[in-house]
Amino acid sequence: MPEALTAKGRATRARIVEGAAEVLREQGVAVATLDDIRGRTSTSKSQLFHYFPGGKDQLLLAVAQFEADRVLEDQQPHLGRLDSWEAWLRWRDVVVERYELQGDHCPLGALFLQVGRSRPGARAIVTELMRQWQEQLARGIRALQAERLVSSSLDADRTAAALLAGVQGGVAIMMSTGDSTHLKAALDTGIAYLRAASTAV
Repeated sequence: MPEALTAKGRATRARIVEGAAEVLREQGVAVATLDDIRGRTSTSKSQLFHYFPGGKDQLLLAVAQFEADRVLEDQQPHLGRLDSWEAWLRWRDVVVERYELQGDHCPLGALFLQVGRSRPGARAIVTELMRQWQEQLARGIRALQAERLVSSSLDADRTAAALLAGVQGGVAIMMSTGDSTHLKAALDTGIAYLRAASTAV
């Protein structure tokens, strides 16, 4: 982000990113142009390059960060309140609903294909998203342990990592087949594993 942005400048930049995200979702990353984005956001060319001097790739990375943030925001408030079995089931339903609505088009994945997933900026976005997601799942498992609903001997971080891996695998299969069966199975099996761990309390 350009240095020393005013509050108005930050708001303008955020408006451009949000508008760009809408355009890219509607038209696709490969089709949408900077002119499309400028038209949607009522932004001049000089203004666009003021906030994104690196051009389209820099803007795409900003939109990728926006979309990554949405992945977690769409799971709230449930992801932040995983302190009961009912809460875990509500979270499970929200995740399934989110990805069923998304269908076989993943805005975040499309963005990374365009800018290159191996680029440091793109890799950092994915790494941070997965870190935060796993951290919140682990926090939820520890909340169950605090309520004595799950054995204190269960490794919360490792279990959260496995659950997240299952979700990501289910999403990948769903995007290839259009079928959410594997995603549901991954979530249901992960929660069942946690419930089984409660018998050791």
